[in-house]
Amino acid sequence: MNCILGKKVGMLQLFDFNGNLYPATIIHCEPNKVIKVKTKAKDGLDAIQVAFDIVEEKKLNRCQKGIFKKNNCDKFYKYLQEFSGVSGYTVGQEIKVDQCFKPGEFVDVQGKTKGHGFTGAIKRWNFKIGPLSHGAGYPHRYQGSIAFGRGGSQAQRVKKGQKMSGHYGCEKVTIQNLLVLAVDRDNNTITIKGSVPGPINQILKIKNSVKNKKAVIVPDLICKTIAPTSSISDDSKKIEQNNVSVNQQSKIVLSQQKEKIVAKNEGK
Repeated sequence: MNCILGKKVGMLQLFDFNGNLYPATIIHCEPNKVIKVKTKAKDGLDAIQVAFDIVEEKKLNRCQKGIFKKNNCDKFYKYLQEFSGVSGYTVGQEIKVDQCFKPGEFVDVQGKTKGHGFTGAIKRWNFKIGPLSHGAGYPHRYQGSIAFGRGGSQAQRVKKGQKMSGHYGCEKVTIQNLLVLAVDRDNNTITIKGSVPGPINQILKIKNSVKNKKAVIVPDLICKTIAPTSSISDDSKKIEQNNVSVNQQSKIVLSQQKEKIVAKNEGK
């Protein structure tokens, strides 16, 4: 199983030469360094610990520094993650995105969703709102009765799992079977069809798909190389610039298709 850590850069629209639109997410995958290798004989499971996002030494505490010094690392990293069920790697090896995935493969992406804080039941559970007319008798966005605690006919408590208002978002979520549209070796980016959890700069785990291991033919896209990622802070601006250029190219393709259709109709 191939796996890598990356940062979400943002989303944009891609087009093929037939005018079809593909929503895509760009993830910047700086080369991950293997810090520790666990084996089934010694540790009870096959796993690797990888480090991601190079930082200055002064930004880490003593415990974090000790992990890298113990493993004779010449650089310090901000994030450490463990991938279970992975073998075949050695300590000090770098994992690059172009070595892990190819266009046409399917991947599973795991990350934390956007946090929404304390949220009402209408937004959190998609409940129906109350009547909006005058004289409704109660605020319109109340969730209504939960059918508990009325005299002796029901239990005098709130049952476990009752859908009510509360903390919404900031949960670990895995999106499965996402198609890899493009892999940029020079910029260490991977372009995935569809959306992934979390806001911009969210740390993501990318692994080979568990359910779908067959590769498919990727459509021929107009723009395959997306936004050099020298610094994450500038990525959103570069995506917007590329997004404009892709939209302009797609308009040209669509206009050419319309001209062909008009020419066919005139010929008939």
